[in-house]
Amino acid sequence: MAEITYPQMLIAITVLWILVRICIAVKNKKTDLKREVLLLSVYICIIVISRIVYFPWHHVDGHIDTLKFDKEKIIPFWLNLVPVVHLFDIYDGWQMNIAGNITMFIPVGIVWPICFKRLDNVWKTTLAGAGFAFFIELSQLLFYERSSDIDDILLNTTGVFIGALICFGIRRIGKKQ
Repeated sequence: MAEITYPQMLIAITVLWILVRICIAVKNKKTDLKREVLLLSVYICIIVISRIVYFPWHHVDGHIDTLKFDKEKIIPFWLNLVPVVHLFDIYDGWQMNIAGNITMFIPVGIVWPICFKRLDNVWKTTLAGAGFAFFIELSQLLFYERSSDIDDILLNTTGVFIGALICFGIRRIGKKQ
């Protein structure tokens, strides 16, 4: 069994982010500092969502518990492909699950269209965010204590949609003035 701590994942994401940004700078033969600072908001979205999604909320001995990978335990996958069936199951925290899954993706809907020119409308932004949510749910299949749920994709995508409405609504208001 392998365990990944949050600091390890933070370092891995950060190193990967830096390498990608360096490769893009080399390819483009320039670096736009203003754009790099703006893209840090995308990096922050990734870091925050990774913390919330992959690591349990409760602390163990005052620390964030680890993410566990064990090839012997990942099958059968913890997977729900039937939408809405378990969404309103009554358990402690079910409302927080719904609100949290929506809320944590609102910044994606706001930040991504600001940083990526091709995301020039609500629908493109929502589709890109849905792809990101799908990737996250798919990646959770590797960790036996995590589960993948179609409802999470739907809720995350709803959050991106709300964020995109906010972003493009503010743009529209700004253009009218």
